[in-house]
Amino acid sequence: MTWTDAPPAAAGPIEKVLYEVKKTIVGQDLLLERLIVALLARGHILVEGVPGLAKTLAVKSLAEAIGGDFHRVQFTPDLVPADIVGTRIYHQPSGEFQVQLGPVFTNLLLADEINRAPAKVQSALLETMQERQVTIGRETHKLPDPFLVMATQNPIENEGVYPLPEAQVDRFMMKVVIGYPSPTEEFVVVERALAPAAVLQRIIDPETLVGLQQAADQVYVDPSLIEFAVQLANASRDPARVGLTELSRYVTFGASPRSSISLVLAARALAYLRGREYAVPEDLSDLALDVLRHRMVLSYEALSDDVTADLILSKILANLQFPEPTGRGR
Repeated sequence: MTWTDAPPAAAGPIEKVLYEVKKTIVGQDLLLERLIVALLARGHILVEGVPGLAKTLAVKSLAEAIGGDFHRVQFTPDLVPADIVGTRIYHQPSGEFQVQLGPVFTNLLLADEINRAPAKVQSALLETMQERQVTIGRETHKLPDPFLVMATQNPIENEGVYPLPEAQVDRFMMKVVIGYPSPTEEFVVVERALAPAAVLQRIIDPETLVGLQQAADQVYVDPSLIEFAVQLANASRDPARVGLTELSRYVTFGASPRSSISLVLAARALAYLRGREYAVPEDLSDLALDVLRHRMVLSYEALSDDVTADLILSKILANLQFPEPTGRGR
């Protein structure tokens, strides 16, 4: 869904947003597509990749294109929860406590290098991500709508980092792993760095995005696709269900029931992004690794044998029978 000069005249608002973001982002089509899917499905996204792959720029550019507020929090070991969600401050002239809201009160929040902060700081995002609200003292404050958390983590460092709590990892709808650009893409990146930065236009506003979310909610999902998502989640817990008994020793815990929900919601949003009023099996299979990989806990034997969650899930997908939905003509 990219264009060299301009988007087609008949392109919808989402396609125009993607075109605008591509003025500053070279490559990373997968990341941009997953960001849009997360926005439409009201989910959050965890991005893993080495520094310098335009993760921050992608979210910032997307915020400019949708006209939303953007805040970035650099996670460090000395961060405290109040630095993220806010706190109560004593106002001496009035003799009262006043609430100082934190940077989570925004439309797009970038939690940069989230695994550099201790667990109590990471966990401060739990209520924010799940309930879309923050409780400070005795007061509960609603977050803006729409709201998306994009967290990044660096996979190449293991000193001074803290693994994310399983409960928080499960709140991310997707974990996207991105790699280096191709030589051609990197040439364009360097070429653009020599020119003045592109000025992005606001294509839509947050209110329009909320309307697009509601439109994505109307995409039809056949019950057979829901059954497929459930079978996939169950097979991740016990690969023997699909005849992969040899992989069972590598799985300590499989994907949670939240994975089935997330996979269907994300597939529905992807179908809408691709211009359909119904979801197809390819929508689920294309997103399966991103939705399930971070929810699996592998054994030490898997680590020693260099077996990854992606490898297990790919074999499970290959052994599952894809459904043939019957409700496309609804």
